[in-house]
Amino acid sequence: MRRASRAAALLTLSLFAAQAAAADACKGTVYLTIDTGTMSQATLIADTLHKHQVKATFFLANEPTVKGDHSLDPGWAAYWKARAAEGHRFGSHTFDHVYFRGGDTAEGKVRARPQFGGEAGHAQVWDAAQVCGELDRVKTRFMEMTGAKLAPLWRAPGGFVTPNTRKWAAACGYTHVGWSAAGFLGDELPSDKYPNQALLKRALANIKDGDVLMMHTGIRSRQDAFAPMLDPLITGLKKRGLCFAVIPDAGAPK
Repeated sequence: MRRASRAAALLTLSLFAAQAAAADACKGTVYLTIDTGTMSQATLIADTLHKHQVKATFFLANEPTVKGDHSLDPGWAAYWKARAAEGHRFGSHTFDHVYFRGGDTAEGKVRARPQFGGEAGHAQVWDAAQVCGELDRVKTRFMEMTGAKLAPLWRAPGGFVTPNTRKWAAACGYTHVGWSAAGFLGDELPSDKYPNQALLKRALANIKDGDVLMMHTGIRSRQDAFAPMLDPLITGLKKRGLCFAVIPDAGAPK
């Protein structure tokens, strides 16, 4: 028994030493974030992350998928539950992918235009309770599907955040997470003008310590999906000494 205990202790110490050595080897940290989309690349993305043992932060909205359903429908529960079990993080992208364009109103409210759902395409004016309620819809659905909690993070669709949406979201427990200029991977751009190899080359050249990377689980308008580039992107960034981390509750360190 003593020999077994000593062996277990030595194994534990060696694991800690390996983890410490890996941390020391990092020349910087980047944060991979993935927004929902058509889900056409969801399986490939999950497989690539598993292969490289990289954890990502997903921002979830209930978007139409290539299966004819929506990304937060029950049919996708197993997918999200598996990702949660793997240790990825999840934030709100607003349930109906709501754009907050045009700034705040003179009355102190916000302009909102849901892209999906019953009010899709209809311009609206929302107050704080409606903004928080929209963010919380994702939290409720995610808990129903996975039994896991949503992180206190959100991302405004298109990055259109206003002073009031930022303030109100913070008041109901959500930190806004944008992305870095170099971290914009371009997977929503037309592939004839922005081919995958060009986007990959640009990303590998420009991404640096502290950058927040952003891509999607599938973009309907792009002919050549960018997701196959995730494998060489992760490989290339790791070769440069960059390590990957999930977004913490307070947002990515500046």
